[in-house]
Amino acid sequence: MSLILYLHGFASSSQSDKALQTRAYFQQHHPEIELLVPDLPYTPTEALAEISQLLAGRVPTAVIGSSLGGFLATWLAEQHDCRACLINPAVAPYRLLRQHLGLYFHPVRQCHYEVSEHAMAVLQQLEPSVLAKPSNYLVLLQSGDEVLDYRQALRFYQHCQLDVQQGGDHSYQNYVQQLPAIVRFCLQADEFRTQQVMYRP
Repeated sequence: MSLILYLHGFASSSQSDKALQTRAYFQQHHPEIELLVPDLPYTPTEALAEISQLLAGRVPTAVIGSSLGGFLATWLAEQHDCRACLINPAVAPYRLLRQHLGLYFHPVRQCHYEVSEHAMAVLQQLEPSVLAKPSNYLVLLQSGDEVLDYRQALRFYQHCQLDVQQGGDHSYQNYVQQLPAIVRFCLQADEFRTQQVMYRP
């Protein structure tokens, strides 16, 4: 059975719109695929420990990650040589998150997490200098992202398969329409075996 992991962004949860839409799409169209949508701690060390425990030694077929979840998905894809679909992924998130240090309450886990300078150091250590296999990545970007500068992801993932839409926002508008292509990529459909760079108005 194929195993796909969905990772939400910073200060988000399994109840976010994209997480719920992803779960609903898989339940309706791909019940044969095991989809894991965990509620991650807001600190990287704890988040990765929980992902490792959840996988229990299994290698995921693919990882879908949004924002900071895209950063973590990149790390996982590098570790496991699996595919990753990234939605408006964070690049060098330790720079942006230094402006948001403090205590955060997780609405689903019902507990607090302190985002500290130590967490920023951990994120920096997790950042790959280069991607071992750019063909493992499908990166979906919207230029209207008001939280992250999409051009940073465009540069870092420049050798990957890119789909860049003009406008939109950080939440990634019309995400549901991308789910069929995301699943095809995760399952390694032939149409995605060569690099694609797509720009859409």
